[in-house]
Amino acid sequence: MMKRALISVFDKGGILEFAQFLIKKNVEIISTGGTYRYLKENNIPVIEVAEITKAPEMLDGRVKTLHPVIHGGILAIRDNKEHMETIKARGIETIDMVVVNLYPFFKKVNEDLTFEEKVEFIDIGGPTMLRSAAKSFKDVVVISDTADYETVMNEMEAGEVSFETRKRLAGKVFNLTSAYDAAISSFLLGDEMPHYLNASYEKVMDLRYGENPHQKAAYYVSTTDSGAMKDFDQLNGKELSFNNIRDMDVAWKVVSEFEEPACCGVKHSTPCGAAIGNNVYEAYTKAYECDPVSIFGGIVAINKKIDKATAEELVKIFLEIVIAPDYSEEAIEVLKTKKNLRVIRCHHKPMDKVNLVKVDGGILVQDEDLSFSTNYETVTEKAPTSEEMSDLDFGMKIVKHVKSNAIVVVKDKMAIGIGNGETNRIWPTEQAIERAGERIEGAVLASDAFFPFRDVVDTCAKHGIKAIIQPGGSIRDKESIEACNEHGIAMIFSGMRHFKH
Repeated sequence: MMKRALISVFDKGGILEFAQFLIKKNVEIISTGGTYRYLKENNIPVIEVAEITKAPEMLDGRVKTLHPVIHGGILAIRDNKEHMETIKARGIETIDMVVVNLYPFFKKVNEDLTFEEKVEFIDIGGPTMLRSAAKSFKDVVVISDTADYETVMNEMEAGEVSFETRKRLAGKVFNLTSAYDAAISSFLLGDEMPHYLNASYEKVMDLRYGENPHQKAAYYVSTTDSGAMKDFDQLNGKELSFNNIRDMDVAWKVVSEFEEPACCGVKHSTPCGAAIGNNVYEAYTKAYECDPVSIFGGIVAINKKIDKATAEELVKIFLEIVIAPDYSEEAIEVLKTKKNLRVIRCHHKPMDKVNLVKVDGGILVQDEDLSFSTNYETVTEKAPTSEEMSDLDFGMKIVKHVKSNAIVVVKDKMAIGIGNGETNRIWPTEQAIERAGERIEGAVLASDAFFPFRDVVDTCAKHGIKAIIQPGGSIRDKESIEACNEHGIAMIFSGMRHFKH
């Protein structure tokens, strides 16, 4: 039979109704600090913990419940005769329910506070009580989530809280405290690759399914870091899918490479068209012209505020998602004429510093690929023109986001041909050139990695490519350079590879 509950909550939502329910069930309530005062002010019969422990709160409230009278009452195993005799001899009464939610460290760590102020939001007594109660879940009902008040009340009304519910509530405690500790560890260590990889993520939505309908999926966001894919607003359209969010991430990262108005279309996590223009309308129309076939049903990201004229172009074809930092009111009205079109407002540029890849039984961790070479070297007799150099630089910013092996053909700040995901370098070259079509004459080409053979250069020469940028570093670099000189093609070595597997 439940006789006593300890309540200590930062989030007061729903606690008055829950406490009133407990009183009706003849459950004695003990409480601490702010919770005690809140319940008292609202005419809930409550006993202060200090009255039970005979030890007043101390150290500015840091020590309240860290006491044998509290933890003995929680941890004593009820059907263990020795345990019960011990607490009886020490005048300790059992605590049958613990209701605790924690100081909001997840929120405060991202606020503009001093280091010392953030440290004060590290909860010690709360997690300790929760863990004690969770370990004793057979005897103690532990509630760490306000959403569970209703479940517990319903089961108590029907008789008693079931073993399965007690076990589930205990599991939620350790799920919470492990994430809470991981967030604190990340804050204090400041190490992107610590000895133990402690991830702290919170589920924000269940997804209809994963990459395929038979795969279960959910979306989690970091509790400690901000990011473009964490804090966006959805202004229109149906719910997002697993593939939608992955593609959004790629599209937004591409356009965020540029200060000029830029647009990128993405299908299946790969850019299918990208361009920069004098304004967003021009950037979008140029990106669309790169590959009007593939962009259909895709995702479009634009790095500047979208106006009405651009919105009117966007709704002319079927798109899954449009992403931008802002929209004019007229643009929103136009985009909302497509009821299923997901309209996303992003508040931040990409902010991730590390990249995680799950493999079977492990996780690979690396720095995000945030760098670009500043040591371009002309290695051929012919140097690129200023216009060609500008296109080459644009191509390298796109190729970084294309799956390897990656080739991007560029002309007039447009990625007119993209080849990707092949097991050799000549195939994506041929694909990119084919997709560029009649526009190829006078274009330039960017490669994410070095050329193992001269075949790429020879293929470029056949189709009028005027300049090439690649990292260099092959044992056959000399052959590629000689081929460029034979064909009158300029070649730049960037000295930096951009594989994306």
